[in-house]
Amino acid sequence: MALKIMTAEEAASLIKDNDNVGFSGFTHAGCPKVVPVALAKRAEEEHAKGNSFKIGMFTGASTGDSIDGALARAHAIKFRTPYQTNKDLRNAINSDEVKYFDLHLSTLAQDLRYGFYGPVDVAIIEASDVTEDGEIVPTCGVGISPTIARLAKIVIVELNSWHPKELRGMHDLVELPDPPHREAIGIYSVRDRIGKDHIKIDPEKIVVVNTNMPNEGNGFSPVDEITSLIGKNVVKFFVEEMKAGRMPETFLPIQSGVGNIANAVLKELGDSKEIPDMEVYTEVIQDAIIDLMEKGRIKFASGGTLTVSNPVIERIYKNLNFFKERIIFRTAEISNNPEVARRLGIIAMNTAIETDIFGNINSTHVMGSKIMNGIGGSGDFARSSYLSIFLTPSTAKSGKISAFVPMVSHLDHSEHSVKVIISEYGVADLRGKSPKDRAECIIKNCAHPDYRPLLRKYLQSGEKGQTPVNLYNAFAFHKAFMETGNMRDAQM
Repeated sequence: MALKIMTAEEAASLIKDNDNVGFSGFTHAGCPKVVPVALAKRAEEEHAKGNSFKIGMFTGASTGDSIDGALARAHAIKFRTPYQTNKDLRNAINSDEVKYFDLHLSTLAQDLRYGFYGPVDVAIIEASDVTEDGEIVPTCGVGISPTIARLAKIVIVELNSWHPKELRGMHDLVELPDPPHREAIGIYSVRDRIGKDHIKIDPEKIVVVNTNMPNEGNGFSPVDEITSLIGKNVVKFFVEEMKAGRMPETFLPIQSGVGNIANAVLKELGDSKEIPDMEVYTEVIQDAIIDLMEKGRIKFASGGTLTVSNPVIERIYKNLNFFKERIIFRTAEISNNPEVARRLGIIAMNTAIETDIFGNINSTHVMGSKIMNGIGGSGDFARSSYLSIFLTPSTAKSGKISAFVPMVSHLDHSEHSVKVIISEYGVADLRGKSPKDRAECIIKNCAHPDYRPLLRKYLQSGEKGQTPVNLYNAFAFHKAFMETGNMRDAQM
């Protein structure tokens, strides 16, 4: 049978006010573009008529501006989960216009199958190929695509010819069975495959919109002195761990969060002659991974998405046969799966907004109340990894904000999930240390020198007990910043 072909506007007209819509992709990669923009325009038109028009949104992670940005600016979002990075959407969430549920990325697909958040009415999926019998081949990012395609009543496929059909074969797509009595996930090495190279659904549900749109990927900031020092400290720590026998000399698979710090750390790892060739089991495959793969330093990468700049993805597509032998794209519930992370012995490296002196991590909120992006996959890996590492520059805003504070203003990862913290000043190895010993280690090795006296003064003022907290001054740093714009003015 011939699939139904529509324009973006015709496809957008199939979505009703109050529908829940699932989107493919993970970061900007693999995300649909033309139908969400048409949907945003439709919402604006309905609002101009005095009509209500908002949708609930399920995504794999963050998206491109064509989804989160366009729909936020059109005031078309009633609910959003699980992760976002768009400025306009962030403002809508923090002004309480959009209800936002921050969630571990590995759990959303199964939560949707369990019916925790209501139905998936429509799925919009970017594809490099779609067949008349209902086989959909995603582009360069997967997320929750198999689940939303199966659950949705209507599946709008953006068939994007900017991505080659030859991407087929790079995907390993599977949905996990519901409990009880689940069998083990059959991934015992980074390279193992357990699923299909396509999504198979009833073709009667499919509507196709033909497009030719590049990714919305921007490059990362160049490695600077601070991020380079953090990377060098990571390398030094790993070398010492291997020499001490606490890490295999053959190394372990690495997971690295998204962003400039992660890219810089990967570069330093690749440049070090003391670090062996690596494998990657992660959620996000970044520019640095591709660079190191071309140099032979990264042997294989399993991830959920190619979150790379457009010049890099064009380079990949020109040499696709090389990369098809070295990259697997997985769904978020597999790329971020805690069972697999624990089995493979993954080294997890993620970034923090702030950490307190006892090792608790805030990954998501500024001054406790304003969401930045979300927890993403950091929790999926931190709790289950062989080694859980958090990375952060010691200060922000030209030194006016300390990343190391007496007590975090929002808690995402407790001290129980944090083994190592690394800043440009050094490494705080927290394994086996009491709370007071952790505090002394973090202050000495990671905090900025300007803040060490204040942090020590706070620690000395703490109540006697297992964790020497002073509840009267626990948020003195945050209070000083809100009052004077500089945490150095904190009164302890």
